[in-house]
Amino acid sequence: MEGSCRGVLAALVVLAGLAACGSGNEILEGPRNVTVVKGSEARFNCTISQGWKLIMWALKGTVVLSVTPTEPIITNDRFTSASYEEGGNFISEMIIHDVQLSDAGQVKCSLQNSDRDGSAFLSVQVMGALLIPGGSLVVLAEEPCNVTCRAWGWTPLPDISWEIGAPVSHSSYDSAPEPDDLQSAVSVLALTPLGSGSVTCVADMKGLPLQESVTVNLTVVQPPLGSVDKPGTSLPTWAIALLAVSLSLLSILIIVLIIIFCCCCASRREKEESSYQSQIRKSASVKTNTETFQTKSGKENYGYSSDEPRTTTSLPPKGSESSVPEQRGSRPPHQGLDHRQPGPASRPQVSFNVASPKKVRNATLV
Repeated sequence: MEGSCRGVLAALVVLAGLAACGSGNEILEGPRNVTVVKGSEARFNCTISQGWKLIMWALKGTVVLSVTPTEPIITNDRFTSASYEEGGNFISEMIIHDVQLSDAGQVKCSLQNSDRDGSAFLSVQVMGALLIPGGSLVVLAEEPCNVTCRAWGWTPLPDISWEIGAPVSHSSYDSAPEPDDLQSAVSVLALTPLGSGSVTCVADMKGLPLQESVTVNLTVVQPPLGSVDKPGTSLPTWAIALLAVSLSLLSILIIVLIIIFCCCCASRREKEESSYQSQIRKSASVKTNTETFQTKSGKENYGYSSDEPRTTTSLPPKGSESSVPEQRGSRPPHQGLDHRQPGPASRPQVSFNVASPKKVRNATLV
């Protein structure tokens, strides 16, 4: 009986030793997922029971850090180790310094000669820039206006919101990524301000308690008196179109009237020149006819005077020549000269000198 009892006790001791050895290779709690910003630090913890011999840390399938009970084995300065004890268990911590986008991936904690491991995922985000183009704004009171905020260089794109520090009657905003840049987004704030203040554009990183913001001053001024921009004072669209058409037609009418006036002036000038030339030709023709008539007809020289008395007798028609001696004897011999000038239509007259028949009155031909 005593031998059998001793065998049972030995088996129990062996089982306890095996359990102790197994518990030394057990990972009680593996690392957790971590999201960090590019350039910062990432920390992963792995809780292991006592009795371990070697802890290995791998990033994206490559061992980057090893830890022994005495000291860590560091192969890259960006990967360091820290250790703690809690409740009789050992906690190994891997620290990744200056995290880059290329570090994003799976992180694994494992023990030597053990099939069990703990894994997690490292996410890396990039905080880009935030800008409101134009800076401070000056707007009219009670007039709708837009404020634009642009975020670029973010991974992933942030959540953009607005904080309004001015009295407004209406406000709304809309955000959307830029189609040509997957790391940029634009948000437009539409508001109707009632007074001066400030507006702030806020970009929140997804999964992190980090945000970026930019603030600009909003100065509200009253519109000038009599401004056509006031509601109710501006002309409607149809009135503006009608005014434009009327001005165009008026311009065309003025041009047509100017053309007609110029044509009338030119025609009148041509008629005056034609009438003047006709009068010149008519005057020249009349002068020519007058000169010809004067050349063919003679004029009596009434300035000639004779010393002897003379008698002027008209030539009678045929059949009455016998009356000449009677008329010659009936008139006194010393009768004065007849100064009557014959008209242009009168018959030609011939003068005879009774006292001296040899003398003849001169006639001048012109």
